[in-house]
Order: sequence, then structure tokens, then C-alpha cells
Amino acid sequence: MNRLFSLEGKVAIVTGGNGGIGKGVAQGFAAMGADIAIVARNQEKTDSAAEEIRSEFGVRVQGVVFDVAREEQVRKMAAGVLDEFGRIDILVNNAGINIRKMPQEFTMDEWDSVLSGNLRSAFMCSNAVYAAMKSVGGGKIINIGSMTSIFGGAKLATYGASKGGIVQMARSIACAWAPDNIQVNSILPGWIDTEMTQQARRDIPGLNERVASRTPAGRWGETKDLIGAAIFLASSASDFVTGVALPVDGGFSIGM
Repeated sequence: MNRLFSLEGKVAIVTGGNGGIGKGVAQGFAAMGADIAIVARNQEKTDSAAEEIRSEFGVRVQGVVFDVAREEQVRKMAAGVLDEFGRIDILVNNAGINIRKMPQEFTMDEWDSVLSGNLRSAFMCSNAVYAAMKSVGGGKIINIGSMTSIFGGAKLATYGASKGGIVQMARSIACAWAPDNIQVNSILPGWIDTEMTQQARRDIPGLNERVASRTPAGRWGETKDLIGAAIFLASSASDFVTGVALPVDGGFSIGM
């Protein structure tokens, strides 16, 4: 039974994997035996995360510094990972940005930057790894959505559009690549304690208390709360699961 969740012999790319949710997922995969490519933009932070995971879990870890919003860099990144490890089995599209403003205050450059950083980048990364996954008989793509994939927010028009798009994109790609044994799913984190949500709590008075009171679990999530779902969707345990959007939110999305 343990083999269902084993990732030994697998190679996983985690974008935005040098901190927050991405780093937690990368650590979870490494604990299950996967070799890891961490893709992010900050060299120092990426090198530090790679060394930490390598030392703790004894797997091969590559720190790759690229901008996943630029197509030529995405293609080069995927080719470099394939050259380093010889295969690509898992992709986690986690990299993303947010700009909080009322809709009437957004410039089109800001709109484009959020949609490009969150949605277009995930599409490009998925396309870039498709051939490598198909060549080894299949693969797993996990897109990190958000509660804004489900709910709206006054200052989240661009972010919500990108995260809602993530879910629909995953469903369509899941249909297209099912014959190639590539499962494509989304995780919708609830309110998780990360650098991004810490900033949200500073920007939005009372957010901390409102989230905790609405969440049936009675607390904010931690990055470790997402690891089990990510391992499930990356492993053989989910070979007949594709196109789903799985909330990991302590019940926030069902609470009153």
C-alpha cells in the first residue's frame, strides 16, 4: 500500500518552490523520494531552499532561476531539467503574483502581469513538459489555485480571474492529455499562513479574525496542511483522478 504514495524514481518541477506553499510541497515530494527541480526568480533564496531539501532528504535537487512568465525561459528551463535528470514526471504550477486594487484602479499592464504570471505561465509550463511526460508513459500536473477560484473579492478581479482560469484550464488539459496517461488537477488552498497572506492581513483590517471565525477548523492553514493532498495527486494513488479542483481549506468553502 505504501507504494501507492511513493515518488521514488520520479522527478518533480515545482515553480515558486523556494518558499511558502511551493517549498512545502517540494519538501513533501522529497520526503517521498522524488528528485526536485525548484524553479523561481530569486537566486539566493532558491539556492538556500535547494540546499536545505538536499541536506534533509538526500535526494537530488536542482535550483533553477528563471522567469516562468517568459516563454523562451520556460522552454529552456524544461530542457535543462530534462538534461539534468533524464525525465520529468511531475509539474506543480505554483508560481504567482497578486496586485490588490479596486477594478477601476487597475492599469492594463497590471492586469496583463497578473494573468501572465499566474495563468499564462502555468499553461506554458504544462506545454513545455508534455513531451517529456508522454515519453515516460505519463505524468502528473498539479495547478495551485485559490479560494478566489471559487469566490470573488472587491480587490481581486485580476487574481480571481487568473485563479478561476487555472481550474478551467486544468479541466480542459485533463481531457486532452488523458489518453497519454497525464493527470491534471488543481489544489485550492484556503487561507494559508504565507508571506503573501501575511501581507493581506496587514492590508485588510480584521481579516485574520474573520477567516478563523468562518473556517470550521477554527484556524488558518499551514503549508504542511497541503502536503498530503499534493503527494496524493502526484502519486499512483491518483491515477484515476483527473480534472478535479480540491479545496484544502479547513472547511472554509463550505462554512457559513
